[in-house]
Amino acid sequence: MPELKTVTESTVTASIPASPASQKKTPSGLSFRRFFTKPGVSPYNEVEWDLRLAQITDAQGNIIFEQKNVEVPKDWSMTATNIVASKYLHGKLNTPERETGVRQLVARVAETIRDWGMAQGYFRTPEDGATFHDELVHILVRQYAAFNSPVWFNVGCDRIEPNSDGRNWHWNPQTQQVEFGVTGYSKPQCSACFINSVKDSLDSILTLAKTEGMLFKWGSGTGTNLSTLRGSTETLSGGGTASGPLSFMKESGPEARPPPESTASSSRRAERLEPVPEPHLKSMPSVLARSRMDSSESFTDTIKQAEHCGRSTPDSSWLTRSDCSS
Repeated sequence: MPELKTVTESTVTASIPASPASQKKTPSGLSFRRFFTKPGVSPYNEVEWDLRLAQITDAQGNIIFEQKNVEVPKDWSMTATNIVASKYLHGKLNTPERETGVRQLVARVAETIRDWGMAQGYFRTPEDGATFHDELVHILVRQYAAFNSPVWFNVGCDRIEPNSDGRNWHWNPQTQQVEFGVTGYSKPQCSACFINSVKDSLDSILTLAKTEGMLFKWGSGTGTNLSTLRGSTETLSGGGTASGPLSFMKESGPEARPPPESTASSSRRAERLEPVPEPHLKSMPSVLARSRMDSSESFTDTIKQAEHCGRSTPDSSWLTRSDCSS
């Protein structure tokens, strides 16, 4: 007769998994410790502050920007003071809505980022959120680091303009898609540069123009590789020749950059980069055009000369810059 094995109570108990309530949960979110700041001490109180006249003049001494009583840390240079006051303080000059200095600027950005982190569960505890905020403020007012321009332009400005009807692309967490619509400053554009693409069609080219315009509006720069476009000596399917990449590059030259009032800042122009890297028919005119940008010629004249000098000769050799120097 086979030996009977006795199943003890302890064996049965060990085989039953622990209930969810008895399992210790690992706290989620990020934890921060203080390096520069102290609990209960405002990082703004650790800095000496000064009220200054921020003023920018042209070569003739005419005042082109001025804001009085701008609050900045005492050890900041006047160059830093003028840049912050003229480019990053939000609100119309000489109105109560206008930010008064670095303290308000940094508070707007740092508090907004902290609040985002708290709402979206990025911090393990409220104390971690407070530590993050204080450390960030210290780093910014001491100039140990700085955000890119679109952050200063846009983040937290819904406090100042809660009813802004500005439109932009944004991520919709409900639909899990990128959408274009009214966002105001509630979903701010924060990246310094966007890389776009373009196809060799009029529809794509015009879509690119709108895309770049909206990115410029919120203070960012753009970059687009135009080598996908046909050169100015290549034919169109309906007859005639293409305009070529240079005709579109001309639109981004010094004579046609977005005006300051069309960007997020009142005095900062957006930048645009348009490489044509491929060594083919349309590249040489681009090289010639850019190589002459330091001359006194207008950009339009430069483009016309470059297109002429970029044409190949009957023996298929290129006319170089020296050939076209006259």
